[in-house]
Amino acid sequence: MADVQSLDGHDQLLLTTLQGVVNRRRPRLYFNFDANDVDLRWLPGTGASVTRHDNALDLVALYRNETRGAILHDPDVPDSVNVATTLAGLENAVAATAEQAREHRLRTVVDLRGRFDANDVVGTYRWQLDHLFPRCTHTLLAGLPPTRTVRAEGVRWGEIARETARVRDASNRRIRTFDLSAELSDGDGVYLRFQDSFGEDGWGASVGSVKVTADDGRVIAAFSPGTADEVPHLFDGSSSSIGDNANRFCDGDGYFIYHFAPPPGTRRLLVEVDLWNQYLVSATATAPTRVEPFPYFRDYVVAGRAMVVWLPPSGGTGTLLDEIFGRVEPTTPYAGWFSNDVAGEWGGVDRASRHAVEVVPADFYMNGTVHAGIPAKISDKVRSRPKAALRNRVYLTLTVGEGDNIQYCQRRMRTIWDHPERGRVPVNWTVSPLLADIGPALLAHYQATATDNDLLIAGPSGAGYTYPGAWPEDALDAYTDLTGRFLRRTGMDLVYAYNPRNAAGDGWVPFEERVVRSYREHTPLRGIIQSWETGDLLTRPAGMPVIGNFYPQGKAAEYRDGLLRHIEGWDGTAPLFIAGAVNAWSWTPGDIAELGTLLEDPFEIVRGDTFFDLVNRAGQSS
Repeated sequence: MADVQSLDGHDQLLLTTLQGVVNRRRPRLYFNFDANDVDLRWLPGTGASVTRHDNALDLVALYRNETRGAILHDPDVPDSVNVATTLAGLENAVAATAEQAREHRLRTVVDLRGRFDANDVVGTYRWQLDHLFPRCTHTLLAGLPPTRTVRAEGVRWGEIARETARVRDASNRRIRTFDLSAELSDGDGVYLRFQDSFGEDGWGASVGSVKVTADDGRVIAAFSPGTADEVPHLFDGSSSSIGDNANRFCDGDGYFIYHFAPPPGTRRLLVEVDLWNQYLVSATATAPTRVEPFPYFRDYVVAGRAMVVWLPPSGGTGTLLDEIFGRVEPTTPYAGWFSNDVAGEWGGVDRASRHAVEVVPADFYMNGTVHAGIPAKISDKVRSRPKAALRNRVYLTLTVGEGDNIQYCQRRMRTIWDHPERGRVPVNWTVSPLLADIGPALLAHYQATATDNDLLIAGPSGAGYTYPGAWPEDALDAYTDLTGRFLRRTGMDLVYAYNPRNAAGDGWVPFEERVVRSYREHTPLRGIIQSWETGDLLTRPAGMPVIGNFYPQGKAAEYRDGLLRHIEGWDGTAPLFIAGAVNAWSWTPGDIAELGTLLEDPFEIVRGDTFFDLVNRAGQSS
């Protein structure tokens, strides 16, 4: 075991690809990536004897003879990092720069320098598909960004503007003009950063257009987000997304940065921004970040000899992604994630679903070859259901989302799971049933340490994140059959599920009869919570209850107020059922406990299994 958190992305890439080669036979290398020591918290659960190495890079020499050498990626072509990773798996090699190969005395196996054009992403991955994919495993696809953006030390940001009210409906949208003249220097221009002024509730800065003028009004930049005109000025958009209204936005800890380089001698610089929601805007004249290889999850990719790509799911790159999805059998997992282009998450998952490919969010899943390679005892027993009397009350079940995301299960979930107030209120915790294979010790830990108020349920939408309604007719049963097998292995009988978004892009399509019937015939499910947000869905297709979740904004007090508004039309003559969604990234069990103390009659919070039992009993008596 070695600590790698202080190493840069180049050295971490070298080590994670080495880890993939070395751990292919059995787990031997384990790294701590995190200052919060999440990786160290999981280490005892592996049951392995541990030898600690003070210098992680010493491991290259120690295990050099187990590799054939190095695949040299091209520093001028970011996507060559992914091609190098694919080749590392095929050639039992590591991915490295030429300088690293010389320093660590690694023989060059393949040199990718000068082979690809940095501006031809499709061409790079087309070459890989034609020349490498025939040699790769066809049971796993991987999607990883070739690079990551790291914040530079010592950068001082000056605040330009901040929204101090909680605005989530774009009611403050207008063109705002910012004078950045004070930031002009002899450097390389001005960097303008947009953030979320209330990071806990997910309605951060949203930008619809930008216009930059210098001195006498000469326009040096004018663009809308998501267009080709934005590209030269988008310095870092990795933690932002493109919205349905051709806007760029960020939430929580996310941000995006524009870079404007006015002509030498410019004395006045004005930026006009179409801006709304909870924005925080700041500026600096110092380059705030650096770009380096993205190292995570590559051990698993290398060990599995999978092909790794990074193709935005729109335009020409989306077309190539379609072709790749079409080359594999139904229920082949695509592990990793998608870039935040115009299509983003929704477009990427929808494309995968239409090709009968499920998504496993895994780009930040670390030490995967260790967690997948060490067995653990997983319970397949369905937990006994707490009984509750059916009365004319408002029954609320609270579900913490993101469980399809195995890196969430590994990192954020472990942090909030360890909170001392967990267990005070009944809560459904979504997890991926695929952890039975890719992280059995993680799942076993959650099962063993759950209180009577904690219920593990399957994250979207079962055995991998997908939109079942978009699956081809002849492949859907394969997905629900796979889901059924994993649910039975893990003792889960409820699922939080997604379906495609509607044509307007502002909501979801309800599950149709064929989808729920497939779940009913192939899984032990007795209820589905569907991502819905407005909470006005309760149906029973194929005889199975499906309830849409309700997603009030804010923390405990504001959430309670949203629930009270939601039940204003309820007359109390029959039970009312609400599946409340909890933001996994901003809430803690302390916030959930606070909500529990705020909710009085007529609310009753119950676990999901009790909740669906009551739903069924209410349906029988109506």
